[in-house]
Amino acid sequence: MKAGANMKIAKKTVCVFVLLTISKAARTAGLETVSVTVGNSFMLACPPNSNIIMVTWKINHKVGGACTLGYRADQNKIDRTNCSGSITWKPRSDQDPALEIQQVEVTHEGKYICEVVTTDGNFDKQYHLTVLVPPTLTLSCEGEGNAVCEAAAGKPAAQISWVPGSNSSLETKSHDNGTVTVLSRFTADSTNVTNTTCIVSHLAGNQSKSITCHPSNNSSNNLHIYITLCFLSIITLLAVIYYFKLHSDRLCHKTEPHEADPVDFPEDDTMEVEPYTTYVQKENTIYSSVSDVTLGKNLPQRTIASNVNDSTTLERERDTL
Repeated sequence: MKAGANMKIAKKTVCVFVLLTISKAARTAGLETVSVTVGNSFMLACPPNSNIIMVTWKINHKVGGACTLGYRADQNKIDRTNCSGSITWKPRSDQDPALEIQQVEVTHEGKYICEVVTTDGNFDKQYHLTVLVPPTLTLSCEGEGNAVCEAAAGKPAAQISWVPGSNSSLETKSHDNGTVTVLSRFTADSTNVTNTTCIVSHLAGNQSKSITCHPSNNSSNNLHIYITLCFLSIITLLAVIYYFKLHSDRLCHKTEPHEADPVDFPEDDTMEVEPYTTYVQKENTIYSSVSDVTLGKNLPQRTIASNVNDSTTLERERDTL
């Protein structure tokens, strides 16, 4: 039972998928792709018929809302809904209901459908409009002598090739408006390359530019720069070393203790005073001895003093010698 139910479900799924595929193929069978370069004007034609009753253009832009243009032959009247002034009927729409777009922009990209009602029946024509944006080509030399080619803001992305062929790198950058910038760096096989050509291939048209780069001159300039930088670095290093050495010497001189001034110790005073003390002691001893003798012999005091003075004089002379 379950196997039979699964088979029925599988058959229904296959039938739905086939019907959807046939329906999509029928819708896209009459779709025609048109490419227009930005800034140009162009026209889209409706199915040709001489018995036109009404014509309607239905436009679905890729970016922005839809717009509609309608024409009724019996009233010779044109209706416009949400369409810009650059989208309009071709002159004499009663004879040729073609659509004209002036000054094409990227925002005009999308699907355009023309529906015609005639006395012979209804007809339609579908277009898919693609807007091409040619890139801006710039060619320059880098500091290493490599050539750089840039195809900026192209739609679709451009392709870059070099003459002569050599090693190259490619970079791409997408922008919000659908354009793409492509950048290629050319590396020469030798330093003797005198001329390089960048070729940009694009649906809106091919472009090319040539340039001459000098890798040897650039290398010489870089060598001079490196030598100068090394020399300046050495001078700076020597200046720093001298600065620290100078300040370290000053610091050592500042921290070195001063020599102490000579100090007079009490012993020196004692040594200077000691001879005088010895002299006084000797004088007192002599005086005492004389006094004792005098008192024993009952001599007058003048004689004692004279003797003392003579003894003192003799003692001084002895000391002087």
